[in-house]
Amino acid sequence: MTLPISGRTRVIGVWGSPVSHSLSPRMHNAALAVLGVDWVYVPYTVQPDHAEAAVQAVRALDLVGVNVTVPLKERIAPYLDHVDEAAARIGSINTIKNDGGVLTGYSTDGAGFIRDLQDLGWPTERLNVYLLGAGGSARALAYALAERDCHVVIANRTAARAEELAELVNRYFPGSSTVAPWGGTAGAKIDLMVNTTSLGMTPQVDDAPELPTGNFTGVRYVYDIIYNPEETRFLRGAREAGCSTSNGLGMLVRQGAAALGIWLERPIGPEALAAMELAVASRT
Repeated sequence: MTLPISGRTRVIGVWGSPVSHSLSPRMHNAALAVLGVDWVYVPYTVQPDHAEAAVQAVRALDLVGVNVTVPLKERIAPYLDHVDEAAARIGSINTIKNDGGVLTGYSTDGAGFIRDLQDLGWPTERLNVYLLGAGGSARALAYALAERDCHVVIANRTAARAEELAELVNRYFPGSSTVAPWGGTAGAKIDLMVNTTSLGMTPQVDDAPELPTGNFTGVRYVYDIIYNPEETRFLRGAREAGCSTSNGLGMLVRQGAAALGIWLERPIGPEALAAMELAVASRT
């Protein structure tokens, strides 16, 4: 149950394209109701070439802040007043906070991903990781994994993007990242395989090509940051091969809880987190 909207209600939201499938409004509004905060969270379709105008609108409309998703995470920083050190290092922003017209960018993706792995009971340190993709989410996850002494192998359809990301990660964690061609992984020792691309996401799921995983032999854990559909073809193949699998719903909740904490300037607490989890679990 959400709070009634009045002239005093302030707005937070999520930008992206596509964004109509997002569960973020459902889970954030559930948390806001529990917390008794007079804010409302709404989705906005924002195309990449409108990024600067969208940032200016945060000031003009006095929004509390916004989350940023595909394909904007790497495009927002130049238009902000400040960028958190971790977000600046990875070159990816998923949260903007408005403090009286001063806009600061953050990234909560990496922390949300690691927290979800821990809550799943999966290991998070000293792993061999095969990371599919080199966009904003991949940057956050690669950095977070390298922080935990993981070796991250990056594969991307555009090889130059994978090389750029590996170079960035190695700048802060020397020798922690290498590049693989966009192809099969047969014969590689892989503990954790992660898809950070949009391949398989609703509504493009029927047209999505197979991810180049070769086979899942020897892979222990497979994670797809996509959560709609609940099980992508990628995850289904991994599950049928005997891997432990998870979609990105838990990461969505945990990065969202961290973002809400940034806007509120305090942790949201277990009751609000439980409301977020219930809201996304009961989606219909």
